Amino acid sequence: MKKIKIGIIGCGGIANGKHMPALSKLNDVEMVAFCDLIPEKAEAAAKRYGTPDAKVYTDYKELLADPEIEVVHVLTPNRAHSFITVDALHAGKHVMCEKPMAINSAEAKKMLDAANETGKLLTFGYQSRYRADSQYLKAEAEDGTFGDIYYAKATAIRRRAVPTWGVFLNEYEQGGGPLIDIGTHALDLTLWIMNNYKPKYCVGTTYHKLNGLGKDDQGNAWGNWDPDKFTVEDAAFGFVVMENGATINLESSWALNTLDSREAVTLVCGTKAGGDCWDGVRINGVSHGRQYVMKPNMQAGGAAYFDGAPADDPAVVEARQWINAVEGKGTPTVTPEQAYTVTRILEGIYISAKTGDIYRF
Repeated sequence: MKKIKIGIIGCGGIANGKHMPALSKLNDVEMVAFCDLIPEKAEAAAKRYGTPDAKVYTDYKELLADPEIEVVHVLTPNRAHSFITVDALHAGKHVMCEKPMAINSAEAKKMLDAANETGKLLTFGYQSRYRADSQYLKAEAEDGTFGDIYYAKATAIRRRAVPTWGVFLNEYEQGGGPLIDIGTHALDLTLWIMNNYKPKYCVGTTYHKLNGLGKDDQGNAWGNWDPDKFTVEDAAFGFVVMENGATINLESSWALNTLDSREAVTLVCGTKAGGDCWDGVRINGVSHGRQYVMKPNMQAGGAAYFDGAPADDPAVVEARQWINAVEGKGTPTVTPEQAYTVTRILEGIYISAKTGDIYRF
């Protein structure tokens, strides 16, 4: 069996927590090169996940120069997504880039253009699409169960779970806080289920209310953060109106005084029925003059969304469908055009929050 040779650029948390473990479960790929600015991270990744002769780099351009590498996973801080992805595509590689697409729409457009210019595949790490509940809601939407979806809520709310490692709190490196980090998952999921990628305008607010708290007032799940380094927002909210009149409420936070914490979930309301993944999956509507709530048993076994991948591991399902696309067996589920729209909306919310005005697309 011919194995797809993969290079990993960025060997930090998302690489070790998601991409490399998922790829290691596929028998038709091998990770042959690892790059990180901190050589010890690349060396550790190569030792654990690489082939016996895997190469280690600190300069990603040296990795891209290897003609045997067909696929590159870009798993760096957000600021580096765009230029590394563009270089990789022009080097003849197919690219899986971790979310978000980029720190702003201008950088995202460069990636979209590079994919179109080179003809290489480009996709993004929105693994929430591959959860069983997400797949079920998508199937119901495609079956027409909801009718015309005209209202939705995209939610990524944590009570107190601020990521204190890496560069998550650094606005320069990340481009923002919870909105661009976890709000992007909720928004992507919502747009995908609605199958609506034409925003008209948005209004947004961002808050720096809790990021200056002292250690005795934080109560953070991952230990205390440094208030001086917490330069991104701690919460952000947006109201988005689409060209067809549909509206989306987007909620995101790393730290909010609430008991209603839910991450990367969606609620959709249509002319025929509504659905959400607040508590498993719930479909609500009216039948024969009576209101109903239908809750499918999401614990029961079922066919994976993509053949050959475990139905209960979104990261592996994501990796499987991506490699299938590279092998010519279908197309990537997350397209660069879809990810570009997500980035445009996130940017619009940030700009609206700064200007205090409506942002028009």
